[in-house]
Amino acid sequence: MLHSLQARLAAMLAIGLAVLSLIAATAAFRVLREEIDRMSDSALQETAQRIVPLAVKDILDREQQNSTERIAGVRPHGELLTYIVRDQKGATLLQSHDANPAIFPPALKPGFTSTRTHRLYTETVLQGTVSLTIAEALEARHRAGIEAALAVVKPLLLVVPLGVIGAWLVVRSGLRPIRLFCDGIAARGRDDLSPLGKAGMVAEIEPIADSVNDLMQRLDRALTAERSFTANSAHELRTPIAAALAQTQRLISETRGTSIETRAQNVEAALHTLARLSEKLMQLARAEGGSILSEATQDLRPILQMVVEDIGRAERSSELRLTLPEQAVHSRIDPDAFAILARNLIENAIRHGTTAEAIRIALSSEGRLSVTNHGPIVATDKLSRLIQPFERGVTTARGSGLGLAIANAIAQAAGARLTLHSPPPGMTDGFEALVENLRDSESHHGPST
Repeated sequence: MLHSLQARLAAMLAIGLAVLSLIAATAAFRVLREEIDRMSDSALQETAQRIVPLAVKDILDREQQNSTERIAGVRPHGELLTYIVRDQKGATLLQSHDANPAIFPPALKPGFTSTRTHRLYTETVLQGTVSLTIAEALEARHRAGIEAALAVVKPLLLVVPLGVIGAWLVVRSGLRPIRLFCDGIAARGRDDLSPLGKAGMVAEIEPIADSVNDLMQRLDRALTAERSFTANSAHELRTPIAAALAQTQRLISETRGTSIETRAQNVEAALHTLARLSEKLMQLARAEGGSILSEATQDLRPILQMVVEDIGRAERSSELRLTLPEQAVHSRIDPDAFAILARNLIENAIRHGTTAEAIRIALSSEGRLSVTNHGPIVATDKLSRLIQPFERGVTTARGSGLGLAIANAIAQAAGARLTLHSPPPGMTDGFEALVENLRDSESHHGPST
């Protein structure tokens, strides 16, 4: 089944051309057959009328000789037309050397007659006392018809393929505006929902472009409202959460040694979790809201080093090993966005990895960032779901389920790609988050100064 409009139209045109060619060839063959029959009958009649006087003269010159005579040819040859001359009693007076009397029925009336194998024409003279019958094998007519049909079909064998190629090129050229329209949509950035330009667009495509532009405008409004709501909600929650946390901490200090202290500490832990969740929601809203790429490029190495040092001071129980290339890694990704991406990947490794082994953070000169930790193996069918918001693996560690979703959203917006492996290549356990294509392809590739 053809799913391509171009292939479908080309196939329909090709089939139509082939059918029309077949109909034209069939009609031409029928006309040729009729013309061959008409011309052959005319040739039979004219030949008979020319031979009759010669045959009569030859018979009279023999002084009424009764023996049957055959006209000897100059050399042996096959006759296309054979004839026989008879008197009124049916006796053969004269015949061509290849004539077979069995194919000439007796007592034929003047005019045309057809048998199963031959076409015959009879002419009478001398008041009907002498008749000449000339015969042509129908096989010869059939052979001539086949040769005529081949003469018609042979050009079609060339014309039809050329027509198919021409139909394909015509359809391809006619559908070029649609391909350009689709390529323009595909070349857009992940968050580019601006209206499509209609300059040079054919009239048949303009309604589609208008519908797509209308759809993108409605989608842009919906996404903007959703992101605004998420960001504003998370931002507005920060102040009351901070106030509630301060009051809870004061309550803990005032209830030392009482049963209320434990309950207040539980409330404090819940508020810390809520504060982290609101922070992650703000990060997610920014990651999905665009502005991930900046106009100028910057070296990612100092940004990553600063993030690792900051996390290392806060998470002293985990060892972080950072590997940076000697060559600068230039990228157009916004520094704050890259810091958020790296922080989420490292915090995810700390939260779900084992503290007995160091967490390895590596940035390559080709723009690949990898964060690897030891720990339980994550099932393959669950890896792809971990980049979805609020999706968590089988773990008892605290978390919101947003860290990998934030990192993936930033990576996609920057034109990079986040892939997850468990276990990492060369390891028997653990987890690796790998971000590729962070480096700007047009940036300077020489060593940093």
